[in-house]
Amino acid sequence: MPNPFPGVNPYLEDPGVWPDFHSEFISCLRHQIRQRLPRGYHARINERTLLFDMTGDFGQSRETYVQIYHRPERSLVGIIELLSPTNKTGQGRGDYLAKRNAILCQPVHLVELDLLIGGQRLPLAKPLPPARYYAFVSRADQRPMCQIVPWGVRQPLPTIAIPLLPGDPDVALELGAVFEETYERGGYDNDVDYTAPSPARLDDADSQWAAELARQGS
Repeated sequence: MPNPFPGVNPYLEDPGVWPDFHSEFISCLRHQIRQRLPRGYHARINERTLLFDMTGDFGQSRETYVQIYHRPERSLVGIIELLSPTNKTGQGRGDYLAKRNAILCQPVHLVELDLLIGGQRLPLAKPLPPARYYAFVSRADQRPMCQIVPWGVRQPLPTIAIPLLPGDPDVALELGAVFEETYERGGYDNDVDYTAPSPARLDDADSQWAAELARQGS
């Protein structure tokens, strides 16, 4: 069954589903972007371990992200992150922000995707425009400026620009195509309980809308 929602599926915010979705999304994103990178670039999946606090006990979370390199010198050009709940709350948030700050001090582009309604947003100099989901494109040569792409729960995922080295055009990344490929490959129609309320914090109108789509798609 295809994704019953026009954009981000709020039911995937379930803590029992999200870690698998995160890994599958990063794999599909790398697949999509590799087809669009010009000659001389390549994309690789990397992994890190985050520490986070679970009711007083520290745990670990292994998360993947995409790195874009330029050959032949294998210089790091950009990083693409998909935020997880552990990046947005507690000890895990502090750990992620420390690594993020280290990246922002380097001549490396950083693209961050926040497809979660829950948790704290990324710290920026100005308030974010009201939205449910965001893409942040921080170009190494334009900091501290950051492009913000916001959208709502009822809207399709946007196409965003992935910057490369100076002189090379941006790569257009269709987030909707990445999301749909992820949903199909992951078989999440079998993992998600569409008879239950959405685990994402929606207002009453959006909650009723989501429940109706879930019923139609189940």
